[in-house]
Amino acid sequence: MSYPQKVTLVEVGPRDGLQNESSFVATETKVKLINLLNESGLKNIEVTSFVSPKAIPQLADNEAVFTSIDKKAPIHYSALVPNERGMLKALEVGVKEIAVFTAASETFNQRNINCSITESIARFEPVFTLAKAHHIRVRVYISCALGCPYEGSINPQQVTSVARQLLAFDAVNEICLGDTIGVGTPKQTKAVIHEMLGLIPLSRLAMHFHDTYGQAIANIYASLECGITRFDSAVAGLGGCPYARGATGNVATEDVLYLMHGLGIETGVDIFKIVAAGDMICKALGKKNQSKVANALMANQT
Repeated sequence: MSYPQKVTLVEVGPRDGLQNESSFVATETKVKLINLLNESGLKNIEVTSFVSPKAIPQLADNEAVFTSIDKKAPIHYSALVPNERGMLKALEVGVKEIAVFTAASETFNQRNINCSITESIARFEPVFTLAKAHHIRVRVYISCALGCPYEGSINPQQVTSVARQLLAFDAVNEICLGDTIGVGTPKQTKAVIHEMLGLIPLSRLAMHFHDTYGQAIANIYASLECGITRFDSAVAGLGGCPYARGATGNVATEDVLYLMHGLGIETGVDIFKIVAAGDMICKALGKKNQSKVANALMANQT
């Protein structure tokens, strides 16, 4: 079996990982986490979201976090923006890469952002116009690509239908398929990837897995077999989804690194520095580290 020689990890812990924490995480702690991640070899870090503090109070300090972190070339620092207002705030603080999100499920979109899929995509138009004018790289998340908490199984053609609407905008650089509630299996993963490859090159497709049912690493392996080279992950397996009850954390960066390095795939990331960053944030949160690899490595260090 042949695999890609090199993959890129997009670290989403500071944004997707922390957004669902019930107790506010100090701005200084968020900045410390990102600065530790800076030293690991990661080249892509999703920092925060320029969303209304009423929607996600945890990220109310978005401007302070983005302006306080140590920005080091050639690391790409991105932020999620839900709408034009968020985009304008992001531009004010110098964000160069953004992400927006919709879903492959009509019900999830209605419950999440109170509009249809088509309406959500229409809302992106002013964001995309600003992105083109300011030379901003754009990623679009399609949530519920493998399953929905309200509709259940999602047909891959529902995903490609959404993707086709998005790709009509030439501002879109990358589409990231999210298994938001972690229900997907390798068979489903391969099916949706194969459907997507009729629309978009491998280099513009990323995968984002949650580990609710323990399938994330298996799904990443299946994605590798399809040639995918870009994966989201969160240090210490942080995260969930504020709109998807029961969804557990993102796949742990440490676990993904262990898989990749075991397959001889280059990541450019120092797993031990990721473990240290995960240990720091878990202690700050008073939570158990969700990465099996991190727990094993730390046990062997003592």
